[in-house]
Formats: sequence, C-alpha cells, structure tokens
Amino acid sequence: PHLPRAPPPPEGPALSPEPIALYGGEAMDSAGASKAEEEVAAYQSSEAKQARLQSMLAALLDDPILADVPRKPSLADVDTLINLELGSAMRVTVVKLDNTSFDVAVLNTATLKDLKLAIRKKITEIEQGQMGHRHISWKHIWENYCLTHQSEKLIDDNSALSSYDIRNNSK
Repeated sequence: PHLPRAPPPPEGPALSPEPIALYGGEAMDSAGASKAEEEVAAYQSSEAKQARLQSMLAALLDDPILADVPRKPSLADVDTLINLELGSAMRVTVVKLDNTSFDVAVLNTATLKDLKLAIRKKITEIEQGQMGHRHISWKHIWENYCLTHQSEKLIDDNSALSSYDIRNNSK
C-alpha cells in the first residue's frame, strides 16, 4: 500500500514548533533528550560553573595583595572593602586585653553596633581558621566588657563612631 505524501513545507520564513514525542511517559524532543535530562544537564552545567567560580575565587584570595579579604567573603564584605579604597569606609584596629590586635573595616557612617558586628565577624573568621567552629556568647561578652576609645567607654550602640572621634586607622 502507498502512503500519502506529506504536504510540502510552506515557503518563506515560517517557523514550525519542534515536534515532541512521548516515550515512557516522558516528553522528548526530536533529538531524543527528555526534559528531565535537559534539567539535569543544565544543573550539572550550573554546578560546573559554580565550581570554576569557587576555584577562581580561591586563587584570587591566595594573592597577598588581597590578604584583607575574608576567605568566604560576603557581598557586604566586598562592598565595605571597595568603600575603604574609595575613602567612604575606615579601618579600625581593635586591641584586645592581651595586647593582640586585628583590623576591621566599617563604613564612615557606622554606629557602635556596626563595629561590634564587624568585630564578631572577624573573631569568628579568625577562630574558624585556627581551631574550627567554636561557640562564643557575644551577649555575655558585651554584658561584661565594653569597647573604649581614648579612655572613653563606648556604650550607646546607636551612636555613630564619628561622635566618639573614631576615624580611619583609629585604635
């Protein structure tokens, strides 16, 4: 028996949608790839891109010029460091009771609360680098100790650092 021929395709730039066939309950395109396979391939591609990005970031952070960038920087960390370079943020040195010190970067408009959060983040980063995760009760710390600058106790969390005359490179 002879089967009738399909009509010729329309002339001109008319586009027809790609035919979809069902195979085993899954929709498949004309190339034979199921939608689930396409999603897996897209996910694996995304995962590969993420791995390459992490590898590149690790290589960048090993550069001594970027020593002040945290190992796992957040967008806020990067933003603060950019503002530091632009002059709209300041680097403050925190000297602990044992005479060790570390630097934190905060915006010029930062409050005492912002400084405490920066200190908390820096200490957590240092602790994790040295001995893994360790719980620190910051509520206990701030209830029993306070920051000082030029022998003045810094008590009001909502006050701007500039009101205590804290500027770039202050200790």
